[in-house]
Parts: sequence; structure tokens; C-alpha cells
Amino acid sequence: MVKILGIRVDDLDETKALALARSFLLDERQHTIFTPNPEMLVAARKNLDLHNALNNSSLNLCDGRGAQLFGRLTNRVSGVDFMQSLCALAAHENRSVYLLGSGSSEVVENTKKMLVKNYPTLCVVGVDPGPRLDAVGKGDSRDTIACIHSACPDILFVAFGHQKQELWIQKYLPDLPSVQIAMGVGGAFDLISGNKKRAPILLRTFGLEWAWRLLLEPRRIKRILTAVFIFPLYILKSKF
Repeated sequence: MVKILGIRVDDLDETKALALARSFLLDERQHTIFTPNPEMLVAARKNLDLHNALNNSSLNLCDGRGAQLFGRLTNRVSGVDFMQSLCALAAHENRSVYLLGSGSSEVVENTKKMLVKNYPTLCVVGVDPGPRLDAVGKGDSRDTIACIHSACPDILFVAFGHQKQELWIQKYLPDLPSVQIAMGVGGAFDLISGNKKRAPILLRTFGLEWAWRLLLEPRRIKRILTAVFIFPLYILKSKF
């Protein structure tokens, strides 16, 4: 475990992280899994609620080459990869999952189809594109909570994008007693469903996903600049 800009990040490989997740499913307490990347770590400097949500998480996996490099971490675990590994675990352990987010009924339904195709015994008890939320995860979530509560999932995947999903999970998880693990998964549904193309494995290996995203989605340039340039500046500033 290390601290990066005041946020705890756990230095675990996927095998150890998955073993820990398995133990969460045997625990009576509720657990959260987040995947801090440089952009999220910068946002947490400016938002105390996000800062606290991350540091109160049961497991923070390093998702980003920049965070791995500047945090001097041995391991980096992609959020989308870990979500799929957690689905494989759920299928094996006869645990149910619920897919929440993406903002698109088509995307979340196609995500379910792909997951069930890859893990035939996976029980997906519900899908929901999610409520309309502001930048910090606030909005009318009453119907969403009622649907999840009725479905009684063991694992909840929330794909609202960073900051929104972490703050939403922190606020509403206590209202969902069946949920043993809630994980923020960002844009994972888009990638799993095929709605967006994932960066080639060579770019992922060298931490150049940002270049791929910039090529396909130029409108993301502000977010990418935050991760590639602002984050290192904050790291340097924290050293002095």
C-alpha cells in the first residue's frame, strides 16, 4: 500500500486482489472497490468527499501507468479487466450481479449479453442505464435504489464515470443491504459491450491508452491533459 497525493492505493496483482474480493463475499460487511487513476487522484485533491470515499474504500486498485510510475507500484490492474474477473468469480461462486450505468439502455443490455456469453453461469439480476446525475453524483436515485433493492444482487457494478460513481456508492450503498461488493467501473460497459474500441494491447502495456482515447475521442483532451500533465505537476509539487 502506498499513498499518492494523499490517497491510499493498494499494490496488489489481479490474483491477490481477486482473492481479497472472494473474502469480501464471505464477510457480513459491505465493501467497495475503486480503481484510482491519475485523473481521479487529481479530482480527489479538489473534492474532500471523493478523497474520503477513496480512502474509506476496501480496495483501491492502481488503474493507470502514471499512478503506477509515480507511486512506484509494482502492480497495475485495469478496472475493466478486474470487473470481468469478478464476474468470472461470481459465476463460479453462484453470486449475482447488477449492472448500473453508462447512460444507455443499449450499452448496458449489450454488456449483459457479452458477460453472459463469456460466463454462461453468471446470474445478472438487473440492468439499468442509471439516473440523471450532476458532476458529483447527486440526483433523484429513488427508483434506481428501489430496483436494485428488489433484485437483491451480491455485486453491484456502477458505471457513472469517476467521481460520480464513487460518491454515489458511498452515499447509497448502506441502502442496499444485499450488496456485498460495489465497484466503480467507469467506462467498462462501453468497452465490454463493444460500443467503444479498447486500445491495442501494445499501447495498454506501455500505458499509452490516453493516446488511443485522444485519437478516437478528441473531446476528451481536457481529461487527458489532466492525467498526462497536471498529475505529474501535482506529484512534483508534493515533493517540496
